[in-house]
Amino acid sequence: MTIEEKVVHIQEVAMTEARSEGNQILETHQKALDSLYVKHTTEARKQMTTKINAETVRARQQLNQTTAKAQVELKRALGKRQIFLKDKLFVEVRTLLQDYMQTDAYCALLRTHITNAAKFANKEPLTIYLNPSDVARKAELEAAIGLKLTISREDFIGGIRATIPSRNILIDHSFLGMLDTQYDHFQFLGGANID
Repeated sequence: MTIEEKVVHIQEVAMTEARSEGNQILETHQKALDSLYVKHTTEARKQMTTKINAETVRARQQLNQTTAKAQVELKRALGKRQIFLKDKLFVEVRTLLQDYMQTDAYCALLRTHITNAAKFANKEPLTIYLNPSDVARKAELEAAIGLKLTISREDFIGGIRATIPSRNILIDHSFLGMLDTQYDHFQFLGGANID
């Protein structure tokens, strides 16, 4: 072998070895890059899943808050509407009571309440009060029942009130008392198309 052949041979061996080392370095580098890529994509997916879960929870919380707020507003509006309708209804009831107080049935009701109060008193002294609007009926009722009646200074719409001082008893058959009780306990029990 000549020197030139030796040089060419050394060059070929060196080149083959260099290529082999270069390929090995490239493979090692490629494996490292692939491993880094897998780690990076796995971490990115975990972060994305965590972020999606956090955003989902936040969106649900916002939806729940908005829903709760809307329900409170709806209940408040419903409550206001029910109070308005309740007041309107009781104004109508008062008007009907005023009409009823002009009838003979109302006079009969007064006689019944007065008689029952006298029976309850069992001959003990009692004071029976008529509403100021019933002043015109006082004489007729006193004659029919045989008891002295007193016109109240307080307007209790209609009906009677009686006191038995010896027993500290108040008998209240006043329309005002009944209306107040009914108003306090009145509730709308649902239904549709309430105007």
